[in-house]
Amino acid sequence: MDNRALIDSFLEFKDFKHIDKVTLMAILEDVFRNTLKKKFGSDDNFDIIINPDKGDMEIWRNRVVVNNGEVEDENTEIALDEARKIESDFEVGEEVSQVYHLIDLGRRSILALRQNLITKIHEHDSTNLYKQFKDLINEVYTAEVHHIRPKAVILIDDENNEIVLPKDKQIPSDYFKKGEPVRGIIEAVELKGSKPQIIMSRTSEAFMEKLFEQEIPEIAEGIINIKRIVRIPGEKAKVAVDSYNDNIDAVGACVGVKGSRIHGIVRELGNENIDVIHFTENPSLLISRALAPAEITEVKIDEENKKATVYLEISEVSKAIGRNGQNIKLASKLTGYEIDVIRNQANDDDDDVEMIEFVDEIDQWVIDEFAKIGLDTAKSILKHTVEELVRRTDLEEETVIDVINILKEEFDEE
Repeated sequence: MDNRALIDSFLEFKDFKHIDKVTLMAILEDVFRNTLKKKFGSDDNFDIIINPDKGDMEIWRNRVVVNNGEVEDENTEIALDEARKIESDFEVGEEVSQVYHLIDLGRRSILALRQNLITKIHEHDSTNLYKQFKDLINEVYTAEVHHIRPKAVILIDDENNEIVLPKDKQIPSDYFKKGEPVRGIIEAVELKGSKPQIIMSRTSEAFMEKLFEQEIPEIAEGIINIKRIVRIPGEKAKVAVDSYNDNIDAVGACVGVKGSRIHGIVRELGNENIDVIHFTENPSLLISRALAPAEITEVKIDEENKKATVYLEISEVSKAIGRNGQNIKLASKLTGYEIDVIRNQANDDDDDVEMIEFVDEIDQWVIDEFAKIGLDTAKSILKHTVEELVRRTDLEEETVIDVINILKEEFDEE
């Protein structure tokens, strides 16, 4: 078997690797030189000539002619009679160049050479893959579902690269089927041994920001700036935007006519409810906007402790707090202030009773469920229908009816 045939056998997998011929042949030369060093102790007297276009290479060994019987190192010296079999006019002291056939390395060395070559190409692929995806961190990427595991979904891109979408990086409502495309953001590239692990996320604020950039031309062009994003993935998000052009309505441009621009983002994120608000450096105004759709009567700021006390009508409390406290939680994260909600007491509510007063008759966890939607007094609950209360809390209809009967009895006695 000649050199070309052996090299072809080494590279039988080359078409399945994303590697150009020049790089491949350079790796091949490096592996051959290491093999020669291991066999002869040095590769200094070898010339390796590469032809990337043909995918071929030649190895020439250079040896000095010495008198017959005086050869001390067969790798670097050749006897005069042996040299003259190559060229009849060689003399002692001259240098002889002769093609070295890879088959002469021996079967064991050839097998080792092949394995080293495969290892080097894998290392090269891993290094390139790491660099490629490092440059894609915080960029939106699409890949297909390959298989689904309990703790992660494994995706494959067009170049057969494996991408991991961990369970905690998935939107709770996400449901994947094999072969379907999935969009997310490349969040990290981690080295696991010699192979990089590419991590995708669909829950990060950065993913939402990139989706806004893709869907809203004014953001991509830098006319509108996203100042802050906070999310409860798949549930609710708040986005504060600002415009460098006073003639542009930043919120209107992001939402679009009848929500046309933001609809694609909402759909991609599992119908996540997105509030877009105008950003301002005025903390009181920003807090009022962040608590929308609730209408705020007054905001008092404790700048030193980063706390804000918000006053509003009792009918607005549940709007400010939101389902399961989502609205006030996101407003606090967006503004950077711990927010306390205080309801304004109307005169006709002077006889209202705090729900905590009913702890002997109503379980604390039930009281807490009402408090999550801003209903912490008897009359605030009685203003709502059973259907509304069941819809807005996690309580059963029977439980709600029991609570209402207890509260009505309190006022009937009065």
